[in-house]
Amino acid sequence: MVEANTLVEKLVGLIGSKKPRAIVLRTRFGIHTFGLRFPIDCLILDREGRVVDMREQLLPGRIFFWSLRYSTIVELPVGTIRKSKTKIGDEIQFERSTN
Repeated sequence: MVEANTLVEKLVGLIGSKKPRAIVLRTRFGIHTFGLRFPIDCLILDREGRVVDMREQLLPGRIFFWSLRYSTIVELPVGTIRKSKTKIGDEIQFERSTN
């Protein structure tokens, strides 16, 4: 999993990627999928890392907004939510990537 830290990394996210990967963004303004080549799954987390909202199969060319109280979003390859059986209230823990 990769964390987008700089403004450019946050603006670009997965745009231009040929295949999806997990990425963590910290933003309160929502996300868009304009420029993506594939659908993605998204998890919105609270400060404790619990899932408070999610979207499965967010298609390219879409906008996704959530409550301004939350600022952490995890973008995932499509199907990850279903395969992992993730639900609202689940706690997500991250392992930092060295890549």
